[in-house]
Amino acid sequence: MFFLKNVCNIGQMIERLTLTDFRNHALGRIETGSRRNVIITGPNGAGKTAILEAVSILSGDRGMRGAPMSDVVRFGAGGFSAHALLSDDTEVAVTYTAGDANRRARIDGDAARLPDLSARLRVVWITPREDRLFVDSAAERRAFFDRLAGAFDGRHAGRVARFSKLMSERAAALKAGGDGRWLDALDTQIAGIAVAVAAARIQYAGEVNYFLDSAAVSVGGLVESMVMSDGPAAEEKYLSYLRENRMLSGDKMIVDGPHKSDFGVFNNVLQLPAHLTSTGQQKSVLLDLILAHARCMHAKSAMRPIILLDEAAAHLDASARARLFLALGAADAQVWATGLDRDVSSDVPDAAFVACAGGAINNIL
Repeated sequence: MFFLKNVCNIGQMIERLTLTDFRNHALGRIETGSRRNVIITGPNGAGKTAILEAVSILSGDRGMRGAPMSDVVRFGAGGFSAHALLSDDTEVAVTYTAGDANRRARIDGDAARLPDLSARLRVVWITPREDRLFVDSAAERRAFFDRLAGAFDGRHAGRVARFSKLMSERAAALKAGGDGRWLDALDTQIAGIAVAVAAARIQYAGEVNYFLDSAAVSVGGLVESMVMSDGPAAEEKYLSYLRENRMLSGDKMIVDGPHKSDFGVFNNVLQLPAHLTSTGQQKSVLLDLILAHARCMHAKSAMRPIILLDEAAAHLDASARARLFLALGAADAQVWATGLDRDVSSDVPDAAFVACAGGAINNIL
């Protein structure tokens, strides 16, 4: 596992991270010393994951936890700030004041839009929540892979949300008796968006597979099958399907579409579907997938994302951990990781170590 193509140019890195009233960190500062791996250690509840969350928020995203900003503010404080100095001397910051509706972004001290941050800093992450990705529900896999696909198609997340909204409107229209002209208009919109969503998923699977040696990603579903078999005619074919299926079962629609699709991952080494392999083997494939995604992002956008690995070594045996350390050394991106004890991870090359305890940060280069 952990098949990596070594690339000598690391690209964008965080040189310094400063947190104020962020989760349990009243004030914390991390200097990475231009190291490509930042290993964060400490007991449970020490604030390790909060550091990764801060980096993810600095990309303009809601953060790897998806938490309300009011939950991120340290208890008793009036807001938080996260600030990073990047390797190209750009400074990015996100601040939030309790009671405000939104966060505020700054680039080099000037006010900016949150989406502007992603042009300076991109991140990709996995958390312990994804450890069961291959055995969890299809909905969990769709959400995970749609997030990854959205890194290459800025409109993908909006299309997925719009599709869901239109399907809810369609269900309401059917419950109300089904006005034919209104349903025709809804189905026309739904068909176009459904095909775009399916096409983006198919394209992402193909592109990430180019960089993924240990496994293969596939996506299956009614509309994906139509796109692959019928090409430009897929939209009209799905529209006909919608018009022929305007019935309810109780309060629910009987209709297939991108909301029923599923992603599959096949372990090429073991020649087994990932969900039939051990927990540790699933984690190895998941780590490979994220590293491949990072390489794919660099190939498509010339930007290397920062990789965030929360509890990176969970479920890995000693040999798998050793392979992970080699992979971190070869990764063509800066990696921030928790779940790697200092004595165990001393073999990680080019690493800065950060020790957390009780909200305090001890930076050890």
